Amino acid sequence: MVIEDEVILKKFEDDKTRHEAFSLLLEKYQQKVYWHIRRIVINHDDADDLVQDVFIKVWKNLINFRQDSQLYTWLYRIATNESITFLKKKRSKNNVSIDDLSEELGESLNESQYFSGDIIQRKLQEAIITLPEKQKLVFNMKYFEEMKFQEISDILGTSVGALKASYHLAVKKIEAHLTTKD
Repeated sequence: MVIEDEVILKKFEDDKTRHEAFSLLLEKYQQKVYWHIRRIVINHDDADDLVQDVFIKVWKNLINFRQDSQLYTWLYRIATNESITFLKKKRSKNNVSIDDLSEELGESLNESQYFSGDIIQRKLQEAIITLPEKQKLVFNMKYFEEMKFQEISDILGTSVGALKASYHLAVKKIEAHLTTKD
């Protein structure tokens, strides 16, 4: 049984049912948020840590949620921003370029005990890692999470037209990567 977001938000407003509401929120969104973050940062442990950070932020700020967007859009925006901030910090802390970070993420994918995909899935992930950040985000949300462009637009704050262009470019780059021989 799927609990509606409105029910969760209503329960969260009441001090007596706030913890129950948060448990329902976690049950409904934790796995989706984890996979959204994992596709961005690749590493399981980093994704796990970021999920905790995201839900701590959600716990602290949910009472102020104005409901001018959907709850999952708000959650994904937080998760996306936390993931991007994490990657930027990692890049500057290690003083590495985007290309070096992509290579590091690719190696992390190959060494991960949590990646159980076959060769084609691995090659797809390797192709995605090479994409610029925005194209990677758009591709992941559209392809894996089957979001509509308007939903992605609400999360990323970018026009639908720009997102469609980013997605189209990402698909072309991935196709090129998948059709090249190693």
